[in-house]
Amino acid sequence: MSDIEEIRRKRLQQLQQQALQQQSAEAESQEKMREFEAQKKQIMLQILTPEARSRLANLRLTKKEFVDQIELQLIQLAQSGRIKAKINDEQLKELLKKVTGSKRDINIIRK
Repeated sequence: MSDIEEIRRKRLQQLQQQALQQQSAEAESQEKMREFEAQKKQIMLQILTPEARSRLANLRLTKKEFVDQIELQLIQLAQSGRIKAKINDEQLKELLKKVTGSKRDINIIRK
């Protein structure tokens, strides 16, 4: 019986170590994500006017992935030097229109 107990004890230790390693990896990943979000927010403060940031924040409530994609594109433009001045609300609207493209209206007619 002591051999079985020893095997169980070792296996339990292994599982505990794996759990600790996984927790530390998750914590590290979350910390990197927080740092990335803080950097992204700082860049957005530099390249967007308050009105434009407000528009993106409102849009984020319904289309989070779309706004994330737009923000990354804006950051790339800023880092490549293609954005010379802060983007205002009107410019952001035009950019959003270009990115979304033309939507087709679908009308259903019942007879």
